[in-house]
Amino acid sequence: MDPIDTGSGSILRQPKAVWATACASVVAFMGIGLVDPVLPSIAEGLDATAGQVSLLFTSYFLITALAMLVTGFVSSRIGGRRTLLLGLALVVVFAGFSGTSGSVGELVGFRAGWGLGNALFVSTALAVIVGAAAGGSAAAILLYESALGLGMACGPLLGALLGDASWRYPFFGTATLTAVGFACIAAFLTEQPRPARKTSLLDPVKALGHGGPASTAVSAFFYNYTFFTVPAFTPFALDMSPYRSGAVFFAWGVLLAVFSVIVAPRLQKRFGSLRVLGGSLVLLAVDVLVLGHGGHTAAVACTVLSGALIGVNNTVYTELALGVSDAPRPVASAGYNFVRWFAAAAAPFFAPRIEEWSDVHMPFTVAAVTAVLGALVVLVRRRSLTAEAEELRPRHATEDGVGGFAN
Repeated sequence: MDPIDTGSGSILRQPKAVWATACASVVAFMGIGLVDPVLPSIAEGLDATAGQVSLLFTSYFLITALAMLVTGFVSSRIGGRRTLLLGLALVVVFAGFSGTSGSVGELVGFRAGWGLGNALFVSTALAVIVGAAAGGSAAAILLYESALGLGMACGPLLGALLGDASWRYPFFGTATLTAVGFACIAAFLTEQPRPARKTSLLDPVKALGHGGPASTAVSAFFYNYTFFTVPAFTPFALDMSPYRSGAVFFAWGVLLAVFSVIVAPRLQKRFGSLRVLGGSLVLLAVDVLVLGHGGHTAAVACTVLSGALIGVNNTVYTELALGVSDAPRPVASAGYNFVRWFAAAAAPFFAPRIEEWSDVHMPFTVAAVTAVLGALVVLVRRRSLTAEAEELRPRHATEDGVGGFAN
């Protein structure tokens, strides 16, 4: 079998609309890791502390998380295409403004606006790709996760190349690339069918109220705290030049993409999703523990290696979040991403403060503990998760057969 064949078709054989959305998704995810290699430069240029600069992640992810509760409300009223375009337009505006910031407070505020645009785009993009992709939801999720991995690989690389001249240039570069993504969506994506029932503001929260989705969300919260400790705090611990830091996180992102698309499906097929997820979380805990307590060479190697484990986890969590929920896929995606990005906001806020209270090793110890907690939730709730996934599988198979998510 082709390594990127899902069983019902290769993820490479997709309509232009899907490729346009996936390419724009790459650019959107680039914004997450863009600032990794230039965090020390931003701190120096704006006379800010590591804790203040970490708020660039916190404001971005916090607004992204909160906005997930309104993405379905918006897209069910104005349509998926217009929601994507609105999100990308906001990213263009606020990424451009970020490059003009005169203080860390201004930059944090502009990143918050950027997060709003990112939320509108990211949540809707997954639903659009699932709805329009050939090969069902499995192919769509792999394509989405590959876009995530590629974007998070290219973000640090772009940040390093442009940031070597000035920390402002990566923001201007992202605004330009996002404008290209806007043009691709406008040219190739036609309006998607709107759901028969408009989504309310509380629907994503209600989707988390059942056992399966709630268990997945709790486990994902702990995991994503670990995940985002790596890109948000590791650059300060490594203390490398923008080029070297960018190269490390580029390799990290490449492994993330490869393991999301190629390795994770093979492991799931052989061992089952829950075993793969539990094992990968434990390995991730060991990895970040060595990252924080080993020497510099070990820290670099473990940073890169964490990309492989994060890639596996991302794919399994996304499939699990959509597979155990009886809510329409856009609503389930919004609810899951609300929890996911909320944890992403917590990690960069607490990691530098934990260092201030203790030492540089402790944030990674905490991240290792949260990864183990995520694995424990999967272990304790494994029978419930398996039962709910099996019960809902016929429904999801029917939905995929008629073009994706429930309309």
